[in-house]
Amino acid sequence: GCPLTPLLPVSMAIRLTYVLQDWQQYFWPQQPPDIDALVGGEVGGLEFGKLPFGACEDPISELHLATTWPHLTEGIIVDNDVYSDLDPIQAPQWSVRVRKADNPQCLLGDFLTEFFKLCRRKESTDEILGRSAFEEEGKEVADITHALSKLTEPAPVPIHKLSVTNMVHSAKKKIRKHRGVDESPLNNEVLNTILLVSCLCMLSKANLSACSYRLYCGCPIQFKSAPSDSLTYKLALCLCMINFYHGGVKGVAHLWQEFVLEMRYRWENNYLIPGLANGPPDLRCCLLHQKLQMLNCCIERKKARDEGKRGSMPDRSPGGTSGDTGKGADHSGDNPDKEKEVGKSWESWSDSEEEFFECLSDTEDLKGNGQENGKKGGAKEGNKESVNLKPEGRLHPHGKLTLLHPGEPLYIPITQEPAPMTEDLLEEQSEVLAKLGTSAEGAHLRARMQSACLLSDMESFKAANPGCCLEDFVRWYSPRDYIEEEVVDEKGNIVIKGELSARMKIPSNMWVEAWETAKPVPARRQKRLFDDTREAEKVLHYLAVQKPADLARHLLPCIIHAAVLKVKEEEALEDISSVKKIIKQIISHSSKVLRFPNPEDKKLEEIIAQIMSVEAIIARARSLKAKFGVEKCENEEEKEDLQRFVNCLLEQPEVSVIGAGRGPAGSIIHKLFVNAQRVSAVPPLDEELRSVSSEERRLNTGTVSDFPPPTGREVILRTTVPRPATYSKPLPQRMYSVLTKEDFRLAGAFSADTTFF
Repeated sequence: GCPLTPLLPVSMAIRLTYVLQDWQQYFWPQQPPDIDALVGGEVGGLEFGKLPFGACEDPISELHLATTWPHLTEGIIVDNDVYSDLDPIQAPQWSVRVRKADNPQCLLGDFLTEFFKLCRRKESTDEILGRSAFEEEGKEVADITHALSKLTEPAPVPIHKLSVTNMVHSAKKKIRKHRGVDESPLNNEVLNTILLVSCLCMLSKANLSACSYRLYCGCPIQFKSAPSDSLTYKLALCLCMINFYHGGVKGVAHLWQEFVLEMRYRWENNYLIPGLANGPPDLRCCLLHQKLQMLNCCIERKKARDEGKRGSMPDRSPGGTSGDTGKGADHSGDNPDKEKEVGKSWESWSDSEEEFFECLSDTEDLKGNGQENGKKGGAKEGNKESVNLKPEGRLHPHGKLTLLHPGEPLYIPITQEPAPMTEDLLEEQSEVLAKLGTSAEGAHLRARMQSACLLSDMESFKAANPGCCLEDFVRWYSPRDYIEEEVVDEKGNIVIKGELSARMKIPSNMWVEAWETAKPVPARRQKRLFDDTREAEKVLHYLAVQKPADLARHLLPCIIHAAVLKVKEEEALEDISSVKKIIKQIISHSSKVLRFPNPEDKKLEEIIAQIMSVEAIIARARSLKAKFGVEKCENEEEKEDLQRFVNCLLEQPEVSVIGAGRGPAGSIIHKLFVNAQRVSAVPPLDEELRSVSSEERRLNTGTVSDFPPPTGREVILRTTVPRPATYSKPLPQRMYSVLTKEDFRLAGAFSADTTFF
């Protein structure tokens, strides 16, 4: 026999990789947006005023199938160019990985990117729409920015001929004169649709109730956005769509110009702005939303004042009551002369004076009518003449409290509401107060500026409670500053004695000074704490001078808010765990960035990139679901397996196929390859026109295999042999080779016995 010991057999592991690139048999489920259907109410299957979502192209470019034979013995497999024993269907192990398209075009990402580009534009609205639009041939110039100055100039003509509305409409006519209908960025049909969607034209004029104020739908209020059912939110979505579909920055400028004109029309005609919550501006929202809320407050005050004037006209008879007098007032001793004076004051407050000049000469006469003694003795406790004044402006009695000296019931007065303020006004006011310094004079002036509301309430309290003293006011206004304690009097009875707190007794106390200065004047005849006319004009001017870039900056938090809500809505349909984590990161990051004004562009780009990545992940999930027929699967168990398989493909680089080619996922992958092979075997039209014999055509169609030629072959050879000598210890040896169309690599890992060598 042979003295050499037989070598151990060589074990082989073979892996063939097949690539599927042709998805023609599966149409991409995302339909491109129909721009013509925008006015009709739909954009890509979505309602106008809502953001679109989804990829415009298939985000999955390739599917790589790796078929593996982990244990084969040498000499039993034939694999060459002519014949191969390696049938992919019979492979015991299958694994799949997908290749994702690089930066697929997605609708939501495009919307956000294009809208963010507006923030970097520098043109004003006039420059975009044309400066000549506001020019008038001749001497007069009907520029909207000069409207307010013309109104305040003395003129012999009636004030209504100089109204802002007339000037705005005249300027608008000149816009249309210089710019034809065809040149307008937005046609009337699109513009009317947007205004209807924004709840501006011919819709309910009632404001939203407080219970419908749903803020952010789970998103943190630090977004500095606006409620999802508000006018500001809808306006942001409309501007975003106009920027993408209708004229870009020109369409945005045109729509904003029409929006500002609509706001002025509502202000001048006392129409409340719909889609805004009641109450003062919400400082948690963006500044533009606060400005619109401020304008709504002005409209509400003006409307109430005008209705109050009309309602007080028939009540000026000697026995009538004033429109703002409280229910608890006693009118049995009304003075006819005083009622005539009241009527005189209401008539003297004409529209022009009320709105633009705040003329108070007649009301000053009222303050002094029959109250000369009150000026001297109204601030002194126990003044007998002040008790004889007629109470005015009572709301209702304050429980069981009575005035300390007259002993009459203490009435809560009708007071002016504090002036609402937006965050920029608060910042401006704080800067003014800070500039006063820390000196005694500056501190005193600062206190006087901050005590306007306190002085107004004191005057209302004095008018409602003749003969009252500072202690009475403090008991109602600041009960903590009136300290009561039980003491024993001279007769041995326990009585309650009260006095002002220590801070109220400080020399030159602002409360004492304000009380001595205050006159008994009801709220309806006081100077307004909140000049709604001036504030409304300031808001309208602020809106009119906004550039498209400024507008985009204001509304970008609303767009990001809407995008996050859209992503959350779409993710809920797919239930992808990795996407949920990313959305939480987006919300956390956005709340930190958008909480402060003027965030950095780089941080905003990061937020938009995160949203785009989530949109791409969801689009890939839907693409894989469509290809693997998850929704069409009737067997619930198989459907759950396919769903888990798709989720693993999204989150893992390579996924094993349970059951290989015989499992649910494997059979679907097999069909995908078979269909792709059939499509590739069909000759093009020009080749069919050539003269091809039926025999050749039959042979060509009959040789089509289920799988294309493998794009890569990987082979691992393993064995155990003694090295370097025959009597050495047997050690493992390994050799790896990979063969592709463009590459061939060979790598070996060999071990040797080093005990005696």
